[in-house]
Amino acid sequence: MKAIILVGGFGTRLRPLTLTVPKPLVEFANRPMILHQIEALVKAGVTDIVLAVNYRPEVMATFMEKYEQEFKVRITFSVESEPLDTAGPLALAKDILGKDDSPFFVLNSDVTCEFPFEELAAFHRSHGGEGTILVTRVDEPSKYGVVVNYPNSTAIERFVEKPKDFVSNKINAGIYIFNPSVLKRIEPVPTSMEKVIFPALAKESQLHAMSLPGFWMDVGQPRDYLTGTGLYLNALAKRDPSRLATGPGFVGHVLVHPTATIGENCKIGPNVVIGPGCVVGDGVRLQKAVILEGAQIKNHAWIQAAIIGWHSTVGKWARLEGTSVLGDDVHIADEVYINGGCVLPHKSVSSNITEPSIIM
Repeated sequence: MKAIILVGGFGTRLRPLTLTVPKPLVEFANRPMILHQIEALVKAGVTDIVLAVNYRPEVMATFMEKYEQEFKVRITFSVESEPLDTAGPLALAKDILGKDDSPFFVLNSDVTCEFPFEELAAFHRSHGGEGTILVTRVDEPSKYGVVVNYPNSTAIERFVEKPKDFVSNKINAGIYIFNPSVLKRIEPVPTSMEKVIFPALAKESQLHAMSLPGFWMDVGQPRDYLTGTGLYLNALAKRDPSRLATGPGFVGHVLVHPTATIGENCKIGPNVVIGPGCVVGDGVRLQKAVILEGAQIKNHAWIQAAIIGWHSTVGKWARLEGTSVLGDDVHIADEVYINGGCVLPHKSVSSNITEPSIIM
């Protein structure tokens, strides 16, 4: 089988982290985001993966070389000279996606879930249509475009954008599977999958929906990245609890890299990830936080709802909250308070930031 991952462009929603590395290489639960997807695709029998990119492909290519060998999978880059939206990249990669009659997966690189690719492929083959999209249920459908099925059927009748009255609570989860015949409908020009291809397929009753089991989140911006981390850790607690930290000082679900060191009298969790080589001092409080590789959290710092970038330092008795994000190599002085600060790489902060703002 084959797959294409829509990597896209600059990753502006996840800045300042994406000023240092392309978004798919930002760690999520201590592994680059895209590796979660690649590993799940390989497990489902995928042998050819296309990465559709239009930003820094050379960085991605260098990174992917060793994983091609590790996962025994062919990874090809499809580089867009201009952004082709969500459907155009499929036409650009048609030589690989259409090389045989087997269906192919399509997924957005921002999505995290339990990736039920095998179940999706079996469901797709069972209904005989041209395409299947994974859908997930939401509590407030009026914020989204929703998927409406025919009564008592998995076939999709139509899509409704931000409905004022309830028609459905199912939304597109950003993961699809298609027969190669769908490539005949797409030209290598900017084309929207959601606005052009899906409605055309639905009109011919060729598009079906499968409900996604378990959690789902688009982790392309900091607030959702932190929420998605909590959902992932909750799922990990059910699937493989031995990977989570236990013992005095840990509260709820916490993932700690084996090379990280943690001081005495800390309270860590729930929903915390601590990366490789991190140093957490004594008396530190971490909650709903991600500490990326090589960061140092000094004694008695208090961090809630924040992402601490690679090789950054948070000073003694400092306090960070409000979805604050530190880029690479940022240094926060002792006793500084930051609320919703977005600090660009290689900066030092020595005064309080009381309102959400960008520090350049």
